[in-house]
Amino acid sequence: MRFSLVIPCYNEAKNLPLLFARCVKLCEDKDFEVIIVDNGSTDDTQDVLANLLPSCLQCKSIKVAVNQGYGFGIVSGLNECSGDIIGWTHADMQTDPIDVLGAKNLFLQHGENIFVKGRRYGRPLGDKIFTFGMSVFETILLRRKLWDINAQPTMFSRKFYNEKWKNPPTDFALDLYAYYLAKSNKLKVFRFLVRFGDRAYGTSHWNINWQAKYKFIKRTIDFSLKLKRKGY
Repeated sequence: MRFSLVIPCYNEAKNLPLLFARCVKLCEDKDFEVIIVDNGSTDDTQDVLANLLPSCLQCKSIKVAVNQGYGFGIVSGLNECSGDIIGWTHADMQTDPIDVLGAKNLFLQHGENIFVKGRRYGRPLGDKIFTFGMSVFETILLRRKLWDINAQPTMFSRKFYNEKWKNPPTDFALDLYAYYLAKSNKLKVFRFLVRFGDRAYGTSHWNINWQAKYKFIKRTIDFSLKLKRKGY
């Protein structure tokens, strides 16, 4: 069983050496490849990657010329995966790429026909309350238990991706889309605990203040209503 982990990066040049070191550690397991997506970055991401990539043959990168959203970057990476099991995590080092080894163990135990997500611990109280509220809302609206929707890593089979994914969203709603689609197709969902830490560098692109959270909530609700209408 081969595994492919996509990591979208948008202006994460300072984080990349730390991230890449963890990816190299992950790739000591020869069943893994890592695809780092330069998602339209305007900083030194390309130069940093050019220096780092030659030291690990299981790590590669692709470039999205113009940032078209978090989801667009991830899907661009998923389309380049060679693994039987594919998925993504974040580049900000708040979650460790090596967490995906926990997902691997679940696939080895239960087979490919499952859906795996991390479940975060160690987050600030305000973020926990926000996540709780969104989880309750989505669970009631979509009539499926959807909890800690944006937790990482997210992993699933290539077959599920090739056969079931149709017109995925290009923004942060991708996490909801993948989770909802797994539930709708009756995949058994497995969760495992992952520590959620502080960023080493940079700031979140959405969890900045309540105004940014309001925009995130509005976009998510709009997409949730679309999911409800279409049903998938």
